[in-house]
Parts: sequence; structure tokens; C-alpha cells
Amino acid sequence: MSNAATPKLKGFARRLLVYEAASGTPADAKDSAAFRVCEKLRRPLVRLVGVDGFRSLLSRAVALACREIPWLCAVQTKADGSFEGLEELEAKLDSRAITEGEVVLVGQLLGLLVIFIGPALTLRLLHETWPKWTISNWEKDYRYEEK
Repeated sequence: MSNAATPKLKGFARRLLVYEAASGTPADAKDSAAFRVCEKLRRPLVRLVGVDGFRSLLSRAVALACREIPWLCAVQTKADGSFEGLEELEAKLDSRAITEGEVVLVGQLLGLLVIFIGPALTLRLLHETWPKWTISNWEKDYRYEEK
């Protein structure tokens, strides 16, 4: 499993991040959109796979993403499944690098979800987490390709 995020999943991740950034409150401005996406997915995923399972999934997403975006290798996943070091790194990077890193990270997380729970359950999880987000593009843009 060298790359869980297809180009279509990265495009989907980009749209999700744009939606999350636009829907955030001013108090959320200090947190990255990727942090908020992962944080919102934490609760339903912990119910599904437990804290250790969520942490493992997130750690694997970071490991896969850092192959493409080297600065992500410095991000650590804490015991509770939250990130450590993301805000400090983002303070040192330009907005383009941050955006690309967030897209790759969230794309990898979505790709792992598709691999482990399938596209239908992944879509359901996203819809339950962001009920006001129109995610009809999932069916149109994303086709799970077996390898």
C-alpha cells in the first residue's frame, strides 16, 4: 500500500478542505483545515475502530503523505489521535505548501478509509460528519479501482 490517495481522492480532499475552511468559525482560524477534518472524523472513527485503531490509521496516513510532502514527516500522532507539531510547521511554511500538504494528508486518510471500510461506508461517514456539505461529487468523481 504505497499510496492510498488517487488523484481523484486528492481532488475530493481539496474540496472537503475548502468547505471546512469556509465553514470554520473565527475561533477555528488558528487550527488548520486538515486538523479540523481529522478532528471531526475522530469521534465516528473511534466508535468504529477504537482510539488505537484511529491513531494507527492517522499515523499511516501521515507516513504515506510524508513520502510526497517531506515536511509532514515531522508531524506526530499523539496517543489520543490528535496531531503534534502541525501548527508549528505550518507557521514556517507558505500557504501553497500548507495547502498541498493538507490535501495530500486528508487524501491519504480518505484513501485508507476506502481501502478498509469501502467507498459506501466512507461516503456515509463523510455525510454524517458534514451533513450540509453536498457530496454528490463522490459518485461522479470517484470510482474505486481495484488493483
